[in-house]
Amino acid sequence: MNFTRWSARLPGTQRRAAARAERMERADRAAAPQPVPAAAGSVPAARAETTPAAPPGPDDPVPSLAGLSVHDILGQVPALAVVVYGPDHRLAYVNDAYATLFGPRTPGTPAREALPELTELGLLPLMDQVLRSGRPRTVKSRRVKAEARTPATADTPTATESDTRHGYYTFTCSPIEVGPHEATQPGVLVFAADVTDQVEAAERLRASERRQREAAVTLQRSLLPQELEQPDDLRVAATYQPGGKDTAVGGDWYDVITLGAGRTALVIGDVMGRGVRAAAVMGQLRTAVRAYARLDLPPHEVLQLLDGLATEIDATQIATCVYAVHDPNEGRLVYASAGHLPILVRDPDGTVRRAAEPTGPPLGTGGWVHTSGTVPLGPGASAVLYTDGLVERRNEDIYEGVEALERAFAGATGSPQVMCDRLMRALGVTDEHDDDVAMLVLQHPARTGHDAELFHNAALELLGGIEAAPRARAFASGVLVSWRFPTELRDLGVLAASELVANSLQHGTPPMRLRLRRTDRRLIIEVTDGDDHLPRRRRAEPADEAGRGISIIATIASSWGSRRTPGGGKAVWCEFALPAGHT
Repeated sequence: MNFTRWSARLPGTQRRAAARAERMERADRAAAPQPVPAAAGSVPAARAETTPAAPPGPDDPVPSLAGLSVHDILGQVPALAVVVYGPDHRLAYVNDAYATLFGPRTPGTPAREALPELTELGLLPLMDQVLRSGRPRTVKSRRVKAEARTPATADTPTATESDTRHGYYTFTCSPIEVGPHEATQPGVLVFAADVTDQVEAAERLRASERRQREAAVTLQRSLLPQELEQPDDLRVAATYQPGGKDTAVGGDWYDVITLGAGRTALVIGDVMGRGVRAAAVMGQLRTAVRAYARLDLPPHEVLQLLDGLATEIDATQIATCVYAVHDPNEGRLVYASAGHLPILVRDPDGTVRRAAEPTGPPLGTGGWVHTSGTVPLGPGASAVLYTDGLVERRNEDIYEGVEALERAFAGATGSPQVMCDRLMRALGVTDEHDDDVAMLVLQHPARTGHDAELFHNAALELLGGIEAAPRARAFASGVLVSWRFPTELRDLGVLAASELVANSLQHGTPPMRLRLRRTDRRLIIEVTDGDDHLPRRRRAEPADEAGRGISIIATIASSWGSRRTPGGGKAVWCEFALPAGHT
């Protein structure tokens, strides 16, 4: 085989390797001592023989490569090299690196017998293609198992087997011509570069990324509610699914917060980012939402506070969020949206309505006054809050996904958890989905029969004056008797109603209203008036004639609280847990 016949047809990697070997051999020949002819007056011949030749000049003729053989070149290459010829790929040559790894081979034997390792790697069909097409083919990072052999030496005339090794090689099969000029045959050069270090480095990187993702997913899940609070008047369910295994976890979250007096806050949000940092920011925002919710502020004020906090946490991170409050007495959701996707509400007849567009920009942008909106949610209605991973798809407008969710939501029935599962399937969310998905489904059930008997409302308008307190006590006593409460609970309820009304008469302004509400788990007593100064519990001195009302309420009730009402005014409420088994 002649080097000039096939070196130009090698792929770039082999061609560069062969060129390096050629340059090394040319340098060795140039550095070797050259004989110099003897002449009169010249230095002795012995001395002349040790004088190095002058380096080649720019005008010297280029050395010919015609005399170089495959053995001269591939024998010095550390990569594996095999030359085969003919339709059954008979072996013509294996270099020392190949023989060291796999052992010596017998020339002239078909590759299926002489090179079983190539057969196991599935290279013979590839070599057939190369022979037919005359074009090189490459397969990357094939795992090779071989018995590493120590080559024969003068001390050990036969090769000895060593330990079994595993490595990864990229194989390139290139067409060549084998044989003398007058009898060449088409053949294939199989050249294998060891890429074990690169493959193992890539695997270490992937393992590191998997560990980081697992840590982020664990952090994300630990920051989400481990168990949703279940309000008296709503049925709720939520689901969270991280993106596929090749996707970094995001900052999606949801929450359900019972506010007291039968009211419930529902939250969903999405931090714009991925990885542990996004999950950590999400956790801080979720904790802040729960703290702000305890203040019982209107939704837009909660988002206003969150906006400032998000900027302080990380000015480079922004987040979208919806904060909504459900009041069963009003039959609606009051919500504020910071750049988030719209809430979807389904009426009892199956009609799906979309809440108004976001009432403010995403959290962390600053400088914006958020506002609140409302959407009806009466008995028999359902609603879904969700993050963009549920509806966003590549090459599609996101509102096409929202429309698909509307269609699926219109036909979804069953419990909230069943609806979550059906919506996920309808939107094509699988374990390999390329984005995080969080979803919160709530139902305001229409109660009938015995269930309806457990939920009642009663209200009394108070006009003020000295007769207001006795009227309130009489009204509360009659209502609690009709609801068949035990005597002890009835007396506590009448006392609480009397103290709340007395507090409102002393510190509030008309209009005033006393409302009693019972659920299957608690009795709620609430008084509203037109003054927006919230009461606070204080220590009354022995000589004080007033100031003990709220302390009495805090002592006898399971919980109490106050809030400002839309349009001005306030509401002060307390709750009593019903005895176990009471219906």
